[in-house]
Amino acid sequence: MKVYLDNAATTAMDDRVIEAMLPFMRNHYGNPSSVHSHGREVRTAIERSRKKVAELLNASPSEIFFTSGGTEADNTAIICGIESHGITHAITSPIEHHAVLHTLEVCEKKGHIKLSMLDVNEKGEIDFAQLEDLLKSNPKTLISLMHANNEIGNINDLELISALAKEYGAFFHSDTVQTMGHYVHDLKKLPVDAIVAGAHKFHGPKGAGFLFVRKDKKIHPFIHGGAQERNMRGGTENVIGIIGISKALELAYEEMESHQKHVEGIKNYFISQLTNEIPGLSFNGLSADLSKSLYTVLNVSMPPSESNRGMLLFNLDLVGISASGGSACSSGASVGSHVLRALDHTPERDAVRFSFSRFTSIEEVDYTISQLKELYAVEA
Repeated sequence: MKVYLDNAATTAMDDRVIEAMLPFMRNHYGNPSSVHSHGREVRTAIERSRKKVAELLNASPSEIFFTSGGTEADNTAIICGIESHGITHAITSPIEHHAVLHTLEVCEKKGHIKLSMLDVNEKGEIDFAQLEDLLKSNPKTLISLMHANNEIGNINDLELISALAKEYGAFFHSDTVQTMGHYVHDLKKLPVDAIVAGAHKFHGPKGAGFLFVRKDKKIHPFIHGGAQERNMRGGTENVIGIIGISKALELAYEEMESHQKHVEGIKNYFISQLTNEIPGLSFNGLSADLSKSLYTVLNVSMPPSESNRGMLLFNLDLVGISASGGSACSSGASVGSHVLRALDHTPERDAVRFSFSRFTSIEEVDYTISQLKELYAVEA
């Protein structure tokens, strides 16, 4: 049996998304910057997609810029936000995605900012009192805190962070890659300055994403060389990807309630079966608390096992199960998980992230549980 439980890494494309993209592979091939009819019809499709994304997020089309994915969007928001708004200080946490952490570290090395790291406890929760203290003592600050963590699933309170950012005049960017298409983002009500998306996290194509930047917090371009994307991103648009991300987000919003109900059921069942069948396991971060974590992610700390230590993902792959994970230790070419290291995860326990989608079935969960039971049977 082949089982795919790595949906936080990427999801299977929806057939309806593929169908929406196909005409722009076969028939509508004009360059959207061309003034002839072939170009104009493609330009119209791009702007229709932009309008749809903006409508779903309760934003203005002029605030949506299509990118190659979440990483480019994060880089654009951070680097150009710092440069455009004269920012001298940035606040983030040690468990952010590397698209954020590495970008800010480069900015600090270049002398553009002073970088402050928030403390996180053993569950991965950030210290909001420390955040406010840093904001009080550092004007011209950029805050970059993700909506939900891609490894342990912890959800941050964007309303609270936004309120603090507004009170102290900070620029607030949030990596929303893991929550886009899975939760409602109402950008009229949520005063975040910049958020991002990658289509392949919600059943769209890889290599397509977008950046939202609030119109009163405009930034300069990150990629130069053309007037595309309202002069915000040089280069011929990824038309197929733009059509795909718009369709994928539209479907995600239309079916969000039913998808969430299905996936929450899968996650709850998985938690109960793991707890019942494998003694000694625990859960990393807040991933086992559905009220405080992504319903799509479960990060499991397996009991110590000499036969599986460092080999768990390989052993699962051998029986057809695709998942991901990380170790708090560093061994050979494997640097492990910076998120688990920040949580002081015990190196003797393998960690595995199981992540689900609306295509995940109970049968796949049952098979995975049975294989884990075999792998963690009492060792002779």
